[in-house]
Amino acid sequence: MTPKIRRRAALIAVGTLACAGIALGVDPTGALEEEELSAGALTVARFDEHAFDQAPNGLPYKVQERFMRGRHHFNQRWVQFPSIGGDWGLGPTFITNKCVTCHVRAGRGMPPEKADEQVMAVLVRLSIPGETEHGGPKPHPAYGDQIQNQGLMGQDRDDTFLGDRVPPEAEVFIDWETSQVTLADGEVVELRKPKVRWGKLWFGAIGDDTMISLRMAQPIQGLGLLEAVPEETILKIAEEQKAQGFNGRPNYVRDDVNKKISLGRFGWKANQPSVGQQIASAYAGDLGVTSDLYPEQNCPGPQTDCAYQPPGNQPELIENDWNEITFWEQALAVPARRNVKDPKFKQGEKLFVEAKCSVCHVPELRTAEKVPHLKMLENQKVRAYTDLLLHDMGEGLADHRPDFKAGGRDWRTQPLWGLGLAKTVLGAEYAPMLHDGRARNATEAILWHGGEAAISRDAYRKLARDQREALLFYLASI
Repeated sequence: MTPKIRRRAALIAVGTLACAGIALGVDPTGALEEEELSAGALTVARFDEHAFDQAPNGLPYKVQERFMRGRHHFNQRWVQFPSIGGDWGLGPTFITNKCVTCHVRAGRGMPPEKADEQVMAVLVRLSIPGETEHGGPKPHPAYGDQIQNQGLMGQDRDDTFLGDRVPPEAEVFIDWETSQVTLADGEVVELRKPKVRWGKLWFGAIGDDTMISLRMAQPIQGLGLLEAVPEETILKIAEEQKAQGFNGRPNYVRDDVNKKISLGRFGWKANQPSVGQQIASAYAGDLGVTSDLYPEQNCPGPQTDCAYQPPGNQPELIENDWNEITFWEQALAVPARRNVKDPKFKQGEKLFVEAKCSVCHVPELRTAEKVPHLKMLENQKVRAYTDLLLHDMGEGLADHRPDFKAGGRDWRTQPLWGLGLAKTVLGAEYAPMLHDGRARNATEAILWHGGEAAISRDAYRKLARDQREALLFYLASI
Protein backbone atom coordinates (compact mmCIF):
# COMPACT_ATOMS: atom_id res chain seq x y z
CA MET A 1 0.00 0.00 0.00
CA THR A 2 1.41 3.39 -0.96
CA PRO A 3 1.79 6.10 1.74
CA LYS A 4 -1.02 8.11 0.13
CA ILE A 5 -3.44 5.19 0.10
CA ARG A 6 -2.41 4.15 3.62
CA ARG A 7 -3.07 7.66 4.86
CA ARG A 8 -6.42 7.68 3.10
CA ALA A 9 -7.37 4.35 4.61
CA ALA A 10 -6.59 5.68 8.07
CA LEU A 11 -8.76 8.70 7.48
CA ILE A 12 -11.77 6.79 6.24
CA ALA A 13 -11.39 4.13 8.90
CA VAL A 14 -12.15 6.63 11.63
CA GLY A 15 -14.25 9.00 9.52
CA THR A 16 -13.67 12.66 8.94
CA LEU A 17 -10.98 13.49 11.48
CA ALA A 18 -11.32 17.22 11.03
CA CYS A 19 -14.76 16.90 12.61
CA ALA A 20 -13.71 14.91 15.66
CA GLY A 21 -15.26 16.31 18.80
CA ILE A 22 -18.19 18.01 17.09
CA ALA A 23 -21.33 17.96 19.17
CA LEU A 24 -24.68 19.65 18.69
CA GLY A 25 -26.38 22.07 21.01
CA VAL A 26 -28.59 21.04 23.92
CA ASP A 27 -31.84 21.21 21.94
CA PRO A 28 -30.95 21.50 18.24
CA THR A 29 -34.34 20.13 17.19
CA GLY A 30 -36.15 23.20 18.50
CA ALA A 31 -39.80 22.74 19.36
CA LEU A 32 -40.13 19.13 18.15
CA GLU A 33 -41.51 16.66 20.65
CA GLU A 34 -39.72 13.38 21.36
CA GLU A 35 -42.27 11.31 19.44
CA GLU A 36 -41.64 13.42 16.36
CA LEU A 37 -37.90 12.84 16.35
CA SER A 38 -36.84 10.49 13.58
CA ALA A 39 -33.09 10.84 14.09
CA GLY A 40 -32.50 12.29 17.54
CA ALA A 41 -30.42 15.45 17.35
CA LEU A 42 -30.15 15.07 13.57
CA THR A 43 -33.90 15.60 13.10
CA VAL A 44 -35.06 18.68 11.18
CA ALA A 45 -38.52 20.16 10.67
CA ARG A 46 -38.17 20.43 6.88
CA PHE A 47 -40.84 18.93 4.64
CA ASP A 48 -40.36 20.50 1.21
CA GLU A 49 -38.30 19.39 -1.81
CA HIS A 50 -35.08 19.88 0.20
CA ALA A 51 -36.16 17.75 3.16
CA PHE A 52 -33.39 15.19 2.59
CA ASP A 53 -30.34 17.41 1.94
CA GLN A 54 -30.29 19.45 5.13
CA ALA A 55 -27.60 19.96 7.76
CA PRO A 56 -28.51 19.21 11.37
CA ASN A 57 -29.49 22.25 13.41
CA GLY A 58 -26.78 23.67 15.64
CA LEU A 59 -23.68 22.93 13.56
CA PRO A 60 -20.80 25.32 14.35
CA TYR A 61 -20.10 27.80 11.56
CA LYS A 62 -16.87 26.17 10.36
CA VAL A 63 -18.52 22.76 10.29
CA GLN A 64 -21.48 24.20 8.41
CA GLU A 65 -18.99 25.47 5.82
CA ARG A 66 -17.54 21.99 5.49
CA PHE A 67 -21.03 20.56 5.10
CA MET A 68 -21.76 23.02 2.28
CA ARG A 69 -18.52 22.09 0.50
CA GLY A 70 -19.60 18.45 0.65
CA ARG A 71 -22.95 19.41 -0.84
CA HIS A 72 -21.09 21.27 -3.60
CA HIS A 73 -19.18 18.10 -4.53
CA PHE A 74 -22.45 16.16 -4.61
CA ASN A 75 -23.93 18.65 -7.08
CA GLN A 76 -20.71 19.27 -9.03
CA ARG A 77 -20.59 18.41 -12.73
CA TRP A 78 -17.68 16.29 -13.96
CA VAL A 79 -16.22 16.86 -17.42
CA GLN A 80 -13.58 15.45 -19.71
CA PHE A 81 -10.05 16.83 -19.49
CA PRO A 82 -9.37 19.61 -20.63
CA SER A 83 -12.97 20.87 -20.89
CA ILE A 84 -14.22 23.72 -18.73
CA GLY A 85 -17.37 23.93 -16.65
CA GLY A 86 -16.67 21.19 -14.13
CA ASP A 87 -14.12 18.96 -12.44
CA TRP A 88 -11.82 16.97 -14.71
CA GLY A 89 -12.11 13.21 -14.69
CA LEU A 90 -15.43 12.09 -16.16
CA GLY A 91 -15.41 8.72 -17.90
CA PRO A 92 -14.12 7.40 -20.25
CA THR A 93 -17.39 5.45 -19.89
CA PHE A 94 -20.03 6.40 -17.36
CA ILE A 95 -23.75 6.62 -16.56
CA THR A 96 -24.05 10.24 -15.45
CA ASN A 97 -21.84 13.28 -14.86
CA LYS A 98 -22.89 14.23 -11.32
CA CYS A 99 -24.19 12.48 -8.21
CA VAL A 100 -27.37 14.53 -7.90
CA THR A 101 -28.66 13.36 -11.27
CA CYS A 102 -29.44 9.94 -9.81
CA HIS A 103 -29.96 10.88 -6.14
CA VAL A 104 -32.30 13.80 -6.75
CA ARG A 105 -31.86 16.28 -3.86
CA ALA A 106 -30.31 13.41 -1.87
CA GLY A 107 -33.41 11.32 -2.59
CA ARG A 108 -34.08 8.44 -4.92
CA GLY A 109 -33.85 8.07 -8.67
CA MET A 110 -36.55 7.45 -11.25
CA PRO A 111 -36.63 4.58 -13.75
CA PRO A 112 -37.39 5.45 -17.38
CA GLU A 113 -41.07 5.42 -18.26
CA LYS A 114 -40.78 5.52 -22.05
CA ALA A 115 -39.75 2.52 -24.11
CA ASP A 116 -37.13 4.54 -26.02
CA GLU A 117 -35.61 6.18 -22.93
CA GLN A 118 -32.37 4.70 -21.63
CA VAL A 119 -31.73 3.93 -17.95
CA MET A 120 -29.78 6.48 -15.92
CA ALA A 121 -30.81 6.45 -12.25
CA VAL A 122 -31.08 2.65 -12.38
CA LEU A 123 -27.88 0.61 -12.52
CA VAL A 124 -27.58 -2.65 -14.39
CA ARG A 125 -25.35 -4.94 -12.35
CA LEU A 126 -23.61 -7.82 -14.10
CA SER A 127 -21.70 -10.87 -12.96
CA ILE A 128 -20.84 -14.32 -14.20
CA PRO A 129 -20.77 -17.59 -12.24
CA GLY A 130 -18.02 -17.74 -9.65
CA GLU A 131 -16.56 -15.35 -7.09
CA THR A 132 -13.70 -12.90 -6.79
CA GLU A 133 -10.80 -13.67 -4.45
CA HIS A 134 -12.69 -11.87 -1.66
CA GLY A 135 -16.00 -13.66 -2.24
CA GLY A 136 -17.76 -10.94 -4.23
CA PRO A 137 -19.55 -11.18 -7.59
CA LYS A 138 -17.28 -12.04 -10.51
CA PRO A 139 -17.29 -9.26 -13.15
CA HIS A 140 -18.15 -9.89 -16.79
CA PRO A 141 -14.92 -10.10 -18.84
CA ALA A 142 -16.09 -7.55 -21.43
CA TYR A 143 -18.48 -5.33 -19.47
CA GLY A 144 -17.27 -5.39 -15.86
CA ASP A 145 -19.69 -5.36 -12.94
CA GLN A 146 -22.15 -2.80 -14.30
CA ILE A 147 -23.16 -1.39 -17.65
CA GLN A 148 -21.94 2.09 -18.63
CA ASN A 149 -24.27 3.44 -21.29
CA GLN A 150 -22.39 6.67 -22.07
CA GLY A 151 -18.91 7.33 -23.46
CA LEU A 152 -16.65 10.35 -24.02
CA MET A 153 -15.12 11.75 -27.18
CA GLY A 154 -12.05 9.57 -27.57
CA GLN A 155 -8.36 9.98 -28.32
CA ASP A 156 -6.12 7.66 -30.30
CA ARG A 157 -2.64 6.46 -29.39
CA ASP A 158 -1.09 9.69 -30.69
CA ASP A 159 -3.34 11.80 -28.42
CA THR A 160 -5.29 13.25 -31.32
CA PHE A 161 -9.05 13.40 -30.98
CA LEU A 162 -10.95 10.75 -32.87
CA GLY A 163 -14.06 11.54 -34.84
CA ASP A 164 -16.00 8.97 -32.85
CA ARG A 165 -16.70 8.74 -29.16
CA VAL A 166 -15.28 6.20 -26.81
CA PRO A 167 -18.16 3.79 -27.24
CA PRO A 168 -20.56 3.28 -24.37
CA GLU A 169 -20.77 -0.34 -23.40
CA ALA A 170 -24.41 -0.79 -24.34
CA GLU A 171 -27.79 0.79 -24.87
CA VAL A 172 -30.14 -0.24 -22.07
CA PHE A 173 -33.92 0.06 -22.06
CA ILE A 174 -36.67 -1.21 -19.78
CA ASP A 175 -39.95 -2.79 -20.80
CA TRP A 176 -42.70 -3.19 -18.22
CA GLU A 177 -44.74 -6.34 -17.74
CA THR A 178 -47.99 -5.92 -15.78
CA SER A 179 -50.16 -8.20 -13.69
CA GLN A 180 -53.05 -7.76 -11.27
CA VAL A 181 -53.68 -8.64 -7.63
CA THR A 182 -57.13 -8.64 -6.04
CA LEU A 183 -57.40 -7.69 -2.37
CA ALA A 184 -59.83 -9.33 0.06
CA ASP A 185 -62.44 -6.57 -0.36
CA GLY A 186 -62.32 -6.79 -4.18
CA GLU A 187 -60.02 -3.88 -4.92
CA VAL A 188 -57.77 -4.66 -7.90
CA VAL A 189 -54.16 -3.43 -7.87
CA GLU A 190 -51.98 -3.41 -10.98
CA LEU A 191 -48.39 -4.49 -10.45
CA ARG A 192 -45.53 -4.06 -12.89
CA LYS A 193 -42.17 -5.73 -13.34
CA PRO A 194 -39.21 -4.45 -15.39
CA LYS A 195 -37.46 -6.42 -18.09
CA VAL A 196 -34.09 -5.29 -19.46
CA ARG A 197 -33.93 -4.82 -23.22
CA TRP A 198 -30.51 -4.37 -24.82
CA GLY A 199 -29.94 -1.99 -27.69
CA LYS A 200 -26.51 -2.02 -29.26
CA LEU A 201 -23.91 -4.07 -27.40
CA TRP A 202 -20.50 -2.72 -28.43
CA PHE A 203 -18.40 -5.58 -27.08
CA GLY A 204 -20.37 -8.66 -27.98
CA ALA A 205 -23.24 -10.61 -26.51
CA ILE A 206 -23.78 -10.48 -22.75
CA GLY A 207 -23.99 -14.28 -22.58
CA ASP A 208 -26.72 -16.59 -21.37
CA ASP A 209 -24.94 -17.37 -18.10
CA THR A 210 -24.59 -13.70 -17.13
CA MET A 211 -26.57 -12.64 -14.07
CA ILE A 212 -28.30 -9.26 -14.44
CA SER A 213 -29.79 -7.08 -11.70
CA LEU A 214 -31.41 -3.64 -11.82
CA ARG A 215 -30.59 -1.35 -8.88
CA MET A 216 -32.35 2.00 -8.40
CA ALA A 217 -30.56 4.94 -6.77
CA GLN A 218 -31.57 5.15 -3.10
CA PRO A 219 -32.24 8.13 -0.81
CA ILE A 220 -29.20 8.94 1.31
CA GLN A 221 -30.45 10.96 4.28
CA GLY A 222 -29.34 9.64 7.67
CA LEU A 223 -26.61 7.30 6.41
CA GLY A 224 -24.17 8.45 9.07
CA LEU A 225 -26.58 7.32 11.77
CA LEU A 226 -26.97 3.87 10.21
CA GLU A 227 -23.19 3.62 9.98
CA ALA A 228 -22.99 4.41 13.71
CA VAL A 229 -25.31 1.59 14.85
CA PRO A 230 -23.09 -1.00 16.60
CA GLU A 231 -22.58 -4.29 14.80
CA GLU A 232 -23.55 -6.06 18.02
CA THR A 233 -26.99 -4.43 17.87
CA ILE A 234 -27.57 -5.72 14.34
CA LEU A 235 -26.45 -9.24 15.21
CA LYS A 236 -28.69 -9.26 18.29
CA ILE A 237 -31.69 -8.35 16.14
CA ALA A 238 -30.87 -11.29 13.86
CA GLU A 239 -30.92 -13.64 16.86
CA GLU A 240 -34.22 -12.20 18.12
CA GLN A 241 -35.77 -12.65 14.68
CA LYS A 242 -34.87 -16.33 14.60
CA ALA A 243 -36.92 -16.83 17.75
CA GLN A 244 -39.90 -15.39 15.85
CA GLY A 245 -39.45 -17.61 12.82
CA PHE A 246 -37.61 -15.07 10.65
CA ASN A 247 -34.13 -15.41 9.20
CA GLY A 248 -32.46 -12.01 9.01
CA ARG A 249 -28.77 -12.43 8.21
CA PRO A 250 -25.84 -10.01 8.03
CA ASN A 251 -23.87 -9.67 4.83
CA TYR A 252 -20.10 -9.72 5.27
CA VAL A 253 -18.30 -7.98 2.43
CA ARG A 254 -14.90 -6.77 1.28
CA ASP A 255 -13.83 -3.63 3.14
CA ASP A 256 -11.34 -2.14 0.65
CA VAL A 257 -10.46 0.70 3.00
CA ASN A 258 -9.33 -1.49 5.87
CA LYS A 259 -8.32 -4.50 3.73
CA LYS A 260 -10.55 -6.97 5.55
CA ILE A 261 -14.05 -8.47 5.58
CA SER A 262 -16.59 -6.28 7.38
CA LEU A 263 -20.31 -6.10 8.04
CA GLY A 264 -22.23 -4.76 5.03
CA ARG A 265 -24.73 -1.98 5.73
CA PHE A 266 -25.41 -0.07 2.52
CA GLY A 267 -26.67 -0.95 -0.93
CA TRP A 268 -29.67 -3.07 -1.89
CA LYS A 269 -27.89 -6.26 -0.82
CA ALA A 270 -25.87 -4.64 2.00
CA ASN A 271 -22.74 -5.02 -0.14
CA GLN A 272 -20.97 -1.87 1.09
CA PRO A 273 -19.47 -1.58 4.60
CA SER A 274 -19.17 2.20 4.96
CA VAL A 275 -20.33 5.54 3.62
CA GLY A 276 -16.81 6.40 2.41
CA GLN A 277 -16.41 3.21 0.39
CA GLN A 278 -19.93 3.50 -1.03
CA ILE A 279 -19.06 6.99 -2.31
CA ALA A 280 -15.75 5.95 -3.86
CA SER A 281 -17.40 2.96 -5.50
CA ALA A 282 -20.17 5.13 -6.98
CA TYR A 283 -17.67 7.64 -8.34
CA ALA A 284 -15.74 4.83 -10.02
CA GLY A 285 -18.72 2.92 -11.36
CA ASP A 286 -21.23 5.63 -12.20
CA LEU A 287 -19.04 8.58 -13.20
CA GLY A 288 -15.77 6.88 -14.17
CA VAL A 289 -13.92 8.99 -11.58
CA THR A 290 -10.89 7.48 -9.87
CA SER A 291 -9.85 7.87 -6.23
CA ASP A 292 -7.05 6.67 -3.96
CA LEU A 293 -9.24 3.68 -3.11
CA TYR A 294 -10.08 2.83 -6.74
CA PRO A 295 -7.24 4.31 -8.84
CA GLU A 296 -7.85 2.35 -12.06
CA GLN A 297 -10.17 3.43 -14.85
CA ASN A 298 -13.11 1.10 -15.46
CA CYS A 299 -11.96 -0.30 -18.82
CA PRO A 300 -12.39 -4.10 -19.09
CA GLY A 301 -10.02 -5.95 -21.45
CA PRO A 302 -11.75 -5.58 -24.84
CA GLN A 303 -12.38 -1.84 -24.34
CA THR A 304 -9.11 -0.60 -25.85
CA ASP A 305 -10.30 2.92 -26.78
CA CYS A 306 -11.40 3.40 -23.19
CA ALA A 307 -7.98 2.40 -21.89
CA TYR A 308 -6.15 4.99 -24.04
CA GLN A 309 -7.90 8.01 -22.49
CA PRO A 310 -5.82 10.35 -20.29
CA PRO A 311 -6.97 10.81 -16.67
CA GLY A 312 -8.22 14.16 -15.48
CA ASN A 313 -6.01 13.89 -12.39
CA GLN A 314 -4.29 11.19 -10.36
CA PRO A 315 -6.56 10.53 -8.55
CA GLU A 316 -9.48 12.45 -10.04
CA LEU A 317 -11.45 12.62 -6.80
CA ILE A 318 -8.84 14.17 -4.55
CA GLU A 319 -8.55 13.21 -0.90
CA ASN A 320 -9.91 16.44 0.56
CA ASP A 321 -13.00 16.40 -1.67
CA TRP A 322 -13.65 12.76 -0.82
CA ASN A 323 -13.44 13.62 2.89
CA GLU A 324 -15.88 16.49 2.48
CA ILE A 325 -18.56 14.61 0.55
CA THR A 326 -18.19 11.69 2.98
CA PHE A 327 -18.77 14.08 5.88
CA TRP A 328 -21.76 15.60 4.07
CA GLU A 329 -23.45 12.22 3.70
CA GLN A 330 -22.58 11.17 7.26
CA ALA A 331 -24.06 14.39 8.63
CA LEU A 332 -27.25 14.59 6.55
CA ALA A 333 -30.26 15.21 8.76
CA VAL A 334 -33.61 13.42 8.58
CA PRO A 335 -37.04 15.11 8.43
CA ALA A 336 -39.23 14.75 11.50
CA ARG A 337 -42.09 12.31 11.79
CA ARG A 338 -45.46 13.92 11.19
CA ASN A 339 -49.05 13.44 12.38
CA VAL A 340 -47.91 11.54 15.48
CA LYS A 341 -50.94 12.70 17.53
CA ASP A 342 -53.45 11.72 14.86
CA PRO A 343 -55.56 8.67 15.83
CA LYS A 344 -55.03 7.37 12.30
CA PHE A 345 -51.27 7.36 12.94
CA LYS A 346 -51.77 5.34 16.11
CA GLN A 347 -54.06 2.89 14.33
CA GLY A 348 -51.57 2.48 11.49
CA GLU A 349 -48.72 1.93 13.94
CA LYS A 350 -50.69 -0.83 15.66
CA LEU A 351 -51.45 -2.52 12.33
CA PHE A 352 -47.77 -2.25 11.33
CA VAL A 353 -46.83 -4.29 14.39
CA GLU A 354 -49.70 -6.76 14.08
CA ALA A 355 -48.78 -7.52 10.46
CA LYS A 356 -45.21 -8.21 11.66
CA CYS A 357 -43.80 -5.47 9.41
CA SER A 358 -41.88 -4.24 12.46
CA VAL A 359 -39.93 -7.50 12.79
CA CYS A 360 -37.67 -6.52 9.86
CA HIS A 361 -38.48 -2.81 9.56
CA VAL A 362 -37.34 -2.33 13.15
CA PRO A 363 -38.90 0.93 14.39
CA GLU A 364 -36.01 2.00 16.67
CA LEU A 365 -32.25 1.53 16.75
CA ARG A 366 -29.64 3.36 18.80
CA THR A 367 -26.22 4.51 17.71
CA ALA A 368 -23.03 3.73 19.62
CA GLU A 369 -22.18 5.59 22.80
CA LYS A 370 -18.86 6.62 21.27
CA VAL A 371 -18.49 7.73 17.65
CA PRO A 372 -15.02 9.31 17.63
CA HIS A 373 -15.22 10.92 14.18
CA LEU A 374 -18.57 12.65 14.71
CA LYS A 375 -19.91 13.13 18.21
CA MET A 376 -23.28 14.33 16.93
CA LEU A 377 -23.97 10.71 15.98
CA GLU A 378 -23.39 9.36 19.48
CA ASN A 379 -26.21 7.70 21.44
CA GLN A 380 -29.01 8.81 19.13
CA LYS A 381 -32.39 7.10 18.85
CA VAL A 382 -32.81 6.22 15.17
CA ARG A 383 -36.30 5.62 13.80
CA ALA A 384 -35.19 4.40 10.39
CA TYR A 385 -37.35 1.24 10.20
CA THR A 386 -34.63 -1.16 9.12
CA ASP A 387 -32.56 -3.95 10.62
CA LEU A 388 -29.75 -3.63 8.01
CA LEU A 389 -30.06 -7.40 7.55
CA LEU A 390 -30.66 -9.59 4.51
CA HIS A 391 -33.97 -11.41 4.09
CA ASP A 392 -35.30 -13.86 1.53
CA MET A 393 -37.96 -11.80 -0.24
CA GLY A 394 -39.30 -14.56 -2.45
CA GLU A 395 -39.15 -15.49 -6.10
CA GLY A 396 -41.15 -12.47 -7.31
CA LEU A 397 -38.35 -10.06 -6.32
CA ALA A 398 -35.44 -12.42 -6.96
CA ASP A 399 -32.61 -11.35 -9.26
CA HIS A 400 -30.73 -14.67 -8.86
CA ARG A 401 -27.46 -12.76 -8.51
CA PRO A 402 -25.44 -13.54 -5.36
CA ASP A 403 -23.47 -10.71 -3.77
CA PHE A 404 -20.99 -11.85 -1.09
CA LYS A 405 -23.21 -13.59 1.51
CA ALA A 406 -26.44 -12.36 -0.11
CA GLY A 407 -28.27 -14.93 -2.19
CA GLY A 408 -30.28 -14.44 -5.35
CA ARG A 409 -33.54 -13.91 -3.41
CA ASP A 410 -32.01 -11.79 -0.62
CA TRP A 411 -32.42 -8.05 -0.12
CA ARG A 412 -31.46 -5.73 2.72
CA THR A 413 -34.41 -4.30 4.65
CA GLN A 414 -34.94 -0.85 3.17
CA PRO A 415 -35.23 2.09 5.64
CA LEU A 416 -38.69 3.65 5.56
CA TRP A 417 -38.05 7.04 7.16
CA GLY A 418 -39.03 9.93 4.92
CA LEU A 419 -41.19 7.69 2.71
CA GLY A 420 -44.08 10.15 2.69
CA LEU A 421 -41.82 12.96 1.44
CA ALA A 422 -40.24 10.95 -1.38
CA LYS A 423 -42.55 12.31 -4.10
CA THR A 424 -42.05 15.88 -2.90
CA VAL A 425 -38.25 15.55 -2.93
CA LEU A 426 -38.24 13.85 -6.32
CA GLY A 427 -40.74 16.31 -7.77
CA ALA A 428 -42.66 13.53 -9.49
CA GLU A 429 -46.13 12.05 -9.60
CA TYR A 430 -44.93 8.97 -7.76
CA ALA A 431 -41.87 7.78 -5.88
CA PRO A 432 -40.50 4.46 -7.19
CA MET A 433 -39.82 1.80 -4.58
CA LEU A 434 -38.05 -1.56 -4.36
CA HIS A 435 -34.66 -2.35 -5.84
CA ASP A 436 -35.65 -1.87 -9.48
CA GLY A 437 -38.26 0.87 -9.06
CA ARG A 438 -41.16 -1.37 -10.02
CA ALA A 439 -43.47 -0.24 -7.20
CA ARG A 440 -45.17 3.14 -7.69
CA ASN A 441 -46.58 3.35 -4.17
CA ALA A 442 -46.45 1.59 -0.82
CA THR A 443 -49.34 -0.73 -1.66
CA GLU A 444 -47.54 -2.11 -4.70
CA ALA A 445 -44.31 -2.48 -2.71
CA ILE A 446 -46.09 -4.46 0.01
CA LEU A 447 -47.82 -6.72 -2.50
CA TRP A 448 -44.45 -7.65 -4.03
CA HIS A 449 -43.19 -8.92 -0.67
CA GLY A 450 -42.70 -12.67 -0.58
CA GLY A 451 -40.50 -15.21 1.15
CA GLU A 452 -40.09 -14.24 4.80
CA ALA A 453 -42.30 -11.20 4.24
CA ALA A 454 -45.24 -13.14 2.75
CA ILE A 455 -46.96 -13.14 6.15
CA SER A 456 -47.00 -9.32 6.17
CA ARG A 457 -48.13 -9.13 2.53
CA ASP A 458 -51.01 -11.52 3.18
CA ALA A 459 -52.04 -9.64 6.30
CA TYR A 460 -52.20 -6.42 4.28
CA ARG A 461 -54.32 -8.05 1.57
CA LYS A 462 -56.88 -9.08 4.20
CA LEU A 463 -57.25 -5.62 5.78
CA ALA A 464 -60.42 -3.60 5.30
CA ARG A 465 -60.06 -0.45 3.22
CA ASP A 466 -60.05 1.91 6.23
CA GLN A 467 -57.35 -0.22 7.88
CA ARG A 468 -55.19 -0.12 4.75
CA GLU A 469 -55.62 3.64 4.63
CA ALA A 470 -54.52 3.93 8.26
CA LEU A 471 -51.42 1.81 7.65
CA LEU A 472 -50.52 3.83 4.55
CA PHE A 473 -51.10 7.05 6.51
CA TYR A 474 -48.63 5.81 9.12
CA LEU A 475 -46.02 4.91 6.51
CA ALA A 476 -46.41 8.32 4.89
CA SER A 477 -45.89 10.03 8.26
CA ILE A 478 -42.67 8.39 9.44
